Amino acid sequence: MNPEQGTRNVELFMNRILIAGVSTRAAAESAARAGFVVTAIDAFGDLDQHPEVRSLSLPHNPASPFTAHAAADAVRAIDADAAVYLSPFENHARAVDDLAAGRALWGNPPDVLRRVRDPFLLAGVLRRRGFATPITRVDVPRESTGRKEWLVKPFRSGGGNGVRPWAPGTRVESGFFAQERISGVPASIVFVAAGGRAVPLGVSLQLVGDEAFGASGFRYCGNVLPPAGDPVLTDRVVESAIALAQCVAAEFGLVGLNGLDCIMHDEVPYVIEVNPRWCSSMELVERHYGLSMFGVHAAACADSVLPAFDLARERQSRPAIGKAIVFARADAVAGDTRSWLDDDTIRDIPKPEEPLNDGQPVCTVIAAAADAASCRAALISKANGIYRSLGSTHV
Repeated sequence: MNPEQGTRNVELFMNRILIAGVSTRAAAESAARAGFVVTAIDAFGDLDQHPEVRSLSLPHNPASPFTAHAAADAVRAIDADAAVYLSPFENHARAVDDLAAGRALWGNPPDVLRRVRDPFLLAGVLRRRGFATPITRVDVPRESTGRKEWLVKPFRSGGGNGVRPWAPGTRVESGFFAQERISGVPASIVFVAAGGRAVPLGVSLQLVGDEAFGASGFRYCGNVLPPAGDPVLTDRVVESAIALAQCVAAEFGLVGLNGLDCIMHDEVPYVIEVNPRWCSSMELVERHYGLSMFGVHAAACADSVLPAFDLARERQSRPAIGKAIVFARADAVAGDTRSWLDDDTIRDIPKPEEPLNDGQPVCTVIAAAADAASCRAALISKANGIYRSLGSTHV
């Protein structure tokens, strides 16, 4: 696969790109490798940000958290031809408007975001098209007590933050909704869309609430792209994923890179939500298949061009590859992290001596193995190495 595929039709004068989101390193690196001049603003300003990227950062301490509105306001004066947003902008349509002021928007516009991020509208559309979704309601029906398990989720969801089991006898408060809890394996689908069509680029298993990486509850902490023959992500599941991507792209008019989260139950994907922007697992797709993810995003957004990519064929005869976010298990200081730069499987590296709050992301680790289980084990081994390096720097 040509790593520059998808960029050749993008008009050359659209080369100055602004990328904004809580963590931009992977997307900004992909854009720089595709030949764009990139300014990125996020919460971390990672040590391993691509050397050709102009990196800006906002504070990420609890007293002054990163927000989409603060990021958009901070870059008003930045000269850029096009703007690209990452998480959490999909939940803040007005911030997307602000970010795109005076620039082309390479991504889904606010009116599309409002529709596709509506959990009730999404569930209704998919059910009418014959796809499975959890029951989604404003509140838990009284008669269902003891018959189903429910989750309470924020409308402005992201990374599993704020998701919790419903407590019987309680009402769902404003800003949240109730969703039936489906037993199964969390997974995600990434695809690129334009003109009502979609090309699936990857189907991965999600790591959620995994204590091995310092996560808990429903907190997202990584993905594993398994090989063909995986017992969960079977060929039948991949076929369903392709159909889902096509349906969502057509029904909501999506453009560029998008992700779709689901729960796999008996080879049936139950759709949880759509993430209509760059997703964390896209870095794995770029590494695994040699496809320039920002390149295909730019081509789809600027020229409505989709890549000639066959996911079913590309996943054959490849091992598993995965990434895990390592979260701090206590307040710590990063120490001298410059040596981590020599290891290409450690990414999102904090600056030397950077304070790390309990529960804060420390870095990302990447590993490859023959199958999904072995890949997770390799990720745990790498995470343990990170924790050992922090062992003497707790505060």
